[in-house]
Amino acid sequence: MNEKRVLAFDFGASSGRAMLGKFDGEKITLEEIHRFENNPVKINGTLYWDVYRLFYEVKQGISKAALAGGFDSIGVDTWGVDFGLIDADGALIEAPVHYRDRRNIGMAEKALTMFPRERFYKITGNQFMDINTVFQLLSLKTKRPHMLKNVRTLLLMPDLFNYFLTGVKRTEVSIASTTQMMNAVNKSWSETVLNALRLPKNLLTEIVQSGTVVGRLREDICAELNAPHAKVVAVCGHDTQCAAAAVPTEDEDFIFISCGTWSLFGTEVPEPIINETSEKLNITNETGYGGKTTFLKNIIGLWLIQESRRQFGREEKNFSYADLEKLALAAEPFKCFIDPDAPEFVPEGDIPERVREYCQKTEQKVPETEGEIMRCIYESLALKYRTAFDEIRKCTGKEYGTIHLIGGGAKDGLLCQMTANACNCTVCAGPIEATAYGNIAIQLIADGAVPDLKTARRIIAASNSVKTFLPENTEEWEKAYERYKTYNVRV
Repeated sequence: MNEKRVLAFDFGASSGRAMLGKFDGEKITLEEIHRFENNPVKINGTLYWDVYRLFYEVKQGISKAALAGGFDSIGVDTWGVDFGLIDADGALIEAPVHYRDRRNIGMAEKALTMFPRERFYKITGNQFMDINTVFQLLSLKTKRPHMLKNVRTLLLMPDLFNYFLTGVKRTEVSIASTTQMMNAVNKSWSETVLNALRLPKNLLTEIVQSGTVVGRLREDICAELNAPHAKVVAVCGHDTQCAAAAVPTEDEDFIFISCGTWSLFGTEVPEPIINETSEKLNITNETGYGGKTTFLKNIIGLWLIQESRRQFGREEKNFSYADLEKLALAAEPFKCFIDPDAPEFVPEGDIPERVREYCQKTEQKVPETEGEIMRCIYESLALKYRTAFDEIRKCTGKEYGTIHLIGGGAKDGLLCQMTANACNCTVCAGPIEATAYGNIAIQLIADGAVPDLKTARRIIAASNSVKTFLPENTEEWEKAYERYKTYNVRV
């Protein structure tokens, strides 16, 4: 077959990139065409997406890909929950607000005074987090109601970029499933939720399936960049679902950790799991490719390590990630633990100091050195994964022989090994570029070059090598897990 070439844009927590995927009929090869920073901008106390510069960078990626031989289609994925607001003239009203902005704090609690938690969960199947779109929108309605008077359309971030590229306004189902405004069963906007919180439904667009061609690259962009009139495919707009599509397995039942700034720990099931147990455990149901449900737990992930490194840098201690891993390895094990999902660890800032404060508050040994802090973070992440592993198995009633750790965390050998130890389960690490592979695979399926997701996963497995980590010191980790659950740690 002729080589198929597609262009994937993936927006991560600190950087974005344009990845050119080339498919020769047997394997997919990736080429990073363009990489750029994706840092939020704080203006007058509000944290925003730097969206105008980011779209400039998207254009740079398109231009470079055109010069590199062209492409047949484009797909965009981002993290979930954030959105832009469009006015009656089709213009963006203001830069989208970043989910780490403090406007979200307390909004879930406020919403639950307006709508019962049990019914809320029964409809949406979503984990309750202040950052969810529905609570961001409630914050906007509560604190800046004048803004909504000028809004005609709300577009989630990947759909916003698709709109910039095509002029077409649509909402892709996987990103819609992160909002806590979608009915998890029938995949439509929930009028019940929106009415209860007095939020306007008329701002929301039609929900389309993952892999839908929403349009073609605008003529003015093609002329400006000398680019092909390529299709724009609504891939799984939520990066987690792109990554899940790239899990290199043929097993029907599997566990994956999409490990980046956030760790998404879950499994793929045919239908949503919404019951008293899953609601109590606060496990989320999201929609993945092909309408399957990804049943998972959102856990703060490499953010704790990334933000600690930034703090050390502010203190003129310029550690590499490899340095931090070595410092953690050299520190004494199992001295103290944190709950990675405690609210104080979500905002940017001095994570090491917050770790110390957490340990002092829970009457544990307070870590003092950089190595002790990093050891605490690493072990706590692994033990949090163990908690999620137990919860998923409790809800599904299934056992799993392998955990597939995909994404950037697959490069972190210490975290992979600790995960295997804590979960007493084999960990297969890779692919590192899972999100890009999933984005590209969905475009190839939409093009007809690949028949289905099962085949795509087989191709991705053939295109990558994975590293296997076997569990070690499991008795010590089991004892640590029991202690972890006693230190006022929310599990």
